[in-house]
Amino acid sequence: MARILSIDYGRKRCGIAATDPLQIIVTAIDTIATHKLFDYLVQYMSDEEVEKIVFGKPTHADGNETFLMEDIRLFIKKLLKIIPDLETDFQDESFTSIEAKHIIMLSGAKKKKRQDKALVDKISAVIILQKYLNHI
Repeated sequence: MARILSIDYGRKRCGIAATDPLQIIVTAIDTIATHKLFDYLVQYMSDEEVEKIVFGKPTHADGNETFLMEDIRLFIKKLLKIIPDLETDFQDESFTSIEAKHIIMLSGAKKKKRQDKALVDKISAVIILQKYLNHI
């Protein structure tokens, strides 16, 4: 089996998480500046076998997609030109940042660490992927 990646896609940064090859354990991988994400993923997938990328799906409280979905779809289109066999999917990312901050707080992290946006993005990517795995 190959890994599944998840991306908490943002205008400035993207949190990335991945499963192990057996798709059992989810691990936070990195937080990357959005403008560097494409090259990062191409390099990562040349080193690791990746079956699918799950993107967090940002929605408003009423369930409608946010403006960010257009950016995500354009990014996926660009990625599929280079890696046409790659599967992509979406997972609702509602409240993942709040959950991530709560997890960081429960871990006993000091205030400065709890305010680390890159860490919140990584943990959010883990939550997105874990929720996805729980529903497949």
